[in-house]
Amino acid sequence: MEDLSTAQSSPARSTRKDIFEKCWNFNRARALQEAGLYLYFEVFGTREGCGASEIMLGDRKILMFGSNDYLDLTNDPRVKEAAIAAIHKYGTGCSGSRLLNGTLSIHVALEEELAEFVGKEAALVLGTGFQANYAVIAALAQEGEVILCEHNLHASLVDGALRSEARSVRFRHNDMQHLEKRLQQCDEGALIVTESVFSMEGDMADLKALTEIAARYGARTYVDEAHGIGLFGPTGAGVAEEQGVLKDVDVIMGTFSKSLAAAGGFVASTEPVIHYLKHLAQPFVFSASVPPASVETARAALRILKTEPDRRNAPMVIAAKIRADLSALGFNVIQARSPVVAVVIQEDVALFLMAKQLLEEGIYVNPVVKPAAAQNLLRISCTAAHNDGHASRLVETMERIAKRLNVELEPVKANGKANVAL
Repeated sequence: MEDLSTAQSSPARSTRKDIFEKCWNFNRARALQEAGLYLYFEVFGTREGCGASEIMLGDRKILMFGSNDYLDLTNDPRVKEAAIAAIHKYGTGCSGSRLLNGTLSIHVALEEELAEFVGKEAALVLGTGFQANYAVIAALAQEGEVILCEHNLHASLVDGALRSEARSVRFRHNDMQHLEKRLQQCDEGALIVTESVFSMEGDMADLKALTEIAARYGARTYVDEAHGIGLFGPTGAGVAEEQGVLKDVDVIMGTFSKSLAAAGGFVASTEPVIHYLKHLAQPFVFSASVPPASVETARAALRILKTEPDRRNAPMVIAAKIRADLSALGFNVIQARSPVVAVVIQEDVALFLMAKQLLEEGIYVNPVVKPAAAQNLLRISCTAAHNDGHASRLVETMERIAKRLNVELEPVKANGKANVAL
């Protein structure tokens, strides 16, 4: 055994590079803070006394266009009562993993309800959407296999692929010909991974073409419906349902933190796949189970979205209005059909100035910089709580700030695409 006294006095300690050096040299966020343009980790307060689309920031009411609460359920009295009742009945947590002492009857009930909702044999609930993607991708794809990743994937999917022992290959965004070419170039067992609604840009995948290609080459498909569930399809089961390929997608993933008003995530597939994941997806096996309040919140939200379909259309209508109005002014808006309105602003400073001045005028939106997205974006999230007045206020304020910042907006072109010069 090594002599600890010798090890502690070793001169190698004084010459070895300190692993914290990278922390000391990380200056990007500090530079934004010093310039007064840092907009992350804002500390929000209560919604008490606010409208459905507002939240307190300090002593100000802020119009919130940065939340993924698409169906406006996080403050719904029925959902809150379900969470409160769960705490009274089950306590605040299980203090253990699902594998051991952390499975309650409500976990099983939620999994059965989610599986039925998305048309699969079984489902598995995990702690977060990130954990679901990370754990499942890493467990499903092994050495000697290949993961074909859509270019614009969320970080959780990318990290899951990197954690896996399988080879990872990317195909161009929404380019089905490139996907097919990639499949032709490999003969391993393959898993195709995509989002249904791309979380940053708001555009949708062509799941019909993707599943047809997968079937032709014997590949399996994994679709992240985090921003699709609750919004698309006849019952709200997502984009795969809307495009008529729900049965053709092998694994459906969803989150609770968007349309289901809670924290958590799930995957649904055949029973053998879920059984495998229950025992071999390590971040699931070695994590505490989802707290009872989150489980019952998600169950209540699921019941509401099934019985109140008008909620699904409301954010789409507002997003379409904002997208059209900003495009008409000359902003470079990614054309899509979802509650996410993404405005391309290439330069970091211009992006943060726009977001900062919007906040100063009482409107919060999300500034997104590369590599979180393929290009720098002002990301606007629309919900069922927003109305035409909110949309008009946002558009008018953005136009006024653009003029103040000398942003040169180009008129809409014949093909409907607008551009912004910064």
